[in-house]
Amino acid sequence: MKTNHRVQRALLLVVLLGATHAVLAQDTEDAKNLDDFRGSVSVTTKGISTIPNLTLGKPAAVFTMSAEKNGLSFEPEFRFSLEGQPWSFLFWWRYDLVRSEKFRLDVGAHPAISFRPFYLSENGMEREVNEARRFLAGELSSSYRLTRNVSVGTYYLYSHGFEASVPSNTNYLSLNTSFSDIGLAKGFYLNFRPQVYYLNIDARDGFYFTLTTILTNTNLPFALSSLVNTPLQTSIPGSPDLLWNVSLTYAFDLVD
Repeated sequence: MKTNHRVQRALLLVVLLGATHAVLAQDTEDAKNLDDFRGSVSVTTKGISTIPNLTLGKPAAVFTMSAEKNGLSFEPEFRFSLEGQPWSFLFWWRYDLVRSEKFRLDVGAHPAISFRPFYLSENGMEREVNEARRFLAGELSSSYRLTRNVSVGTYYLYSHGFEASVPSNTNYLSLNTSFSDIGLAKGFYLNFRPQVYYLNIDARDGFYFTLTTILTNTNLPFALSSLVNTPLQTSIPGSPDLLWNVSLTYAFDLVD
């Protein structure tokens, strides 16, 4: 039975990859009417959530889309383990409150579903069941460009979980810096994004440091990235001393 589940998950992953490819092949009038229409497919050695301290703990694939018109965007995100097991689905709505040459302020909200697989025994047989846990979250992010390649910003996320098996209240506040488009040889560029953040999950909290490094090429739609997360001081149980991954992302844009 477990083998059949693995086959089904693998088929689901193939179908999603095929659907993404089909979207890439289409240049519809609807896409042309949008200010921005893009997406990406990422494969990572370890699935790490929006909050870098939280992880799936195994390889994952992430599918994202973004459709924007007049500052309002819809950005669904679908995360799966590489076995095809659903991890979490997020349905972001975001709006640009302020967008200028140097300063940007955005607000967003999403309903989300995370999945937790477990096995039930029925008549001596094991049956896998996915528990769907519901969340509602909101965010506020800002960034200020100091120079052409350096910017600083803040990010705040609040999430409320509805099931007893998940935290009721999560607060995530980060101070971040971005060093972008550092030129290397033959069209390659490096981006560094260090951040320090505070995380409060119900009655527990902690401080963490995260560094994201991204390697891109102007002639390729692929990006190679790595995230490293480490706690500075925390009382949150299960926080690993060092959490890291490596990801390969294929990005596409359907608006010329």
